[in-house]
Amino acid sequence: MNRLLPRLLALTCAIVFCFSASAEKARPPNIVIIFLDDSGWSDFKPFGDPNYETPHVERLAAQGTRFDNVYVPQAVCSASRAALLSGTVPGRNRVFGAHGPFGRGLTPDIKILPELLKPHGYATGHFGKWHIGDLPETRPLARGFDEHAGLMYSNDMWRFHPGNPEHWGKHPLQFWDNGKVTIEDMEKSDQENLTVWATENSVDFINRHHNQPFFLYLAHSMPHVPLFVSERFAGKSGMGLYGDVMMELDWSVGEVMKALDANEIADDTIVIFTSDNGPWHSYGNHAGATPWREAKATGFDGGLRSATVVRYPPAIPAGHRSTTLFNTIDFMPTLVKLAGAKFPEHEIDGRDIWPILTSQPLATNPHDYYPFSTSKTFEGIITGDGKWKLHLPHSYRHLIQSGNDGEDGVFQKWEIGLSLFDLKNDPNELINLINEEPVIAAELISWAEAHRAKFYDKTN
Repeated sequence: MNRLLPRLLALTCAIVFCFSASAEKARPPNIVIIFLDDSGWSDFKPFGDPNYETPHVERLAAQGTRFDNVYVPQAVCSASRAALLSGTVPGRNRVFGAHGPFGRGLTPDIKILPELLKPHGYATGHFGKWHIGDLPETRPLARGFDEHAGLMYSNDMWRFHPGNPEHWGKHPLQFWDNGKVTIEDMEKSDQENLTVWATENSVDFINRHHNQPFFLYLAHSMPHVPLFVSERFAGKSGMGLYGDVMMELDWSVGEVMKALDANEIADDTIVIFTSDNGPWHSYGNHAGATPWREAKATGFDGGLRSATVVRYPPAIPAGHRSTTLFNTIDFMPTLVKLAGAKFPEHEIDGRDIWPILTSQPLATNPHDYYPFSTSKTFEGIITGDGKWKLHLPHSYRHLIQSGNDGEDGVFQKWEIGLSLFDLKNDPNELINLINEEPVIAAELISWAEAHRAKFYDKTN
């Protein structure tokens, strides 16, 4: 009997270890979304070659996959955020443009990521800019977040707005912390700390919740104008205020990754780095860069395409570059499925793109098309394979003269007729093939007309 005892103890330990390892393996991944505001596609290496350093984003891309063709359904703040978190397009969720103070934002009837992850055991935290609802029922703590600190809307909606201070001065720019207003009306010195506060709160959240699955939504207010940077980064880039802001945002990425490493959970965490839309190029030296046509608040690729990096070592290849197209509405269903959480009862528009994110052989986009819009105007569709883009006739704001040092530029109202572009060979949308490709044009027009009839031929 004495000889059997050590063997029994060893077997018992082995069984306990196996169950422990199995339980640990069964834990769903942590999720971190770092969402910038108005960042240009070329603002960070390795996407562009700016004259300032962005080593932490470069390292993130080296450890994960760089995605060159990620689109948003609408290149404006509130619409883009609602689409990301809900997996629904603006035509369905009815969030268009940028909502101001006390705007209702996204209806509680449409569920968002934290509301779906929290019942599955996730701790949920949002730090930074919210901008999809400024009423009690649509603020972060009412939408599934355990913790929140930041602004309810854009940082330019304040009394110092250079273009319309009388309008925005009617409402204070408040800073909220877990359901309470801690700064009644932001001063310029407060805005200098927005990136730091969001980062510090995010790191603290990771440190406190590293022993359970968590969802961290770090939605920076920068580089949306007005630009502000902490004293530590003031003048650091040598390339002006915009370069300083981008270097501080890059630092923020590094701090988040350090926290994941320090808690030994970096490999258990899927990290998504992207932007709500392209640059607000009317602000000149206070705006980012994009190689594509036009910019924010248009249906051209300069507004709709966001440089994106996704890191998750167990499944996503490191140092890879993907040109497969997808849309930010696809993140929500992909993450819900990855977490093992339940989908909402209502219909969504996004689809599971895990095969694309993991660069599986022969992975293809599951959509026939993605719609795009500006404000309440439905403007066209992009095919899921990234080949074709159809513009319905619409007007858009074209920049004539950019502003400088925080001043807005001058626009003209331009028009585009029915247009078909081959994005593979003409990514700048310059050569209209509507007459040369009648069969393709007819199919895309039929899809666009069906989408308009379903979502837009009703009261907005």
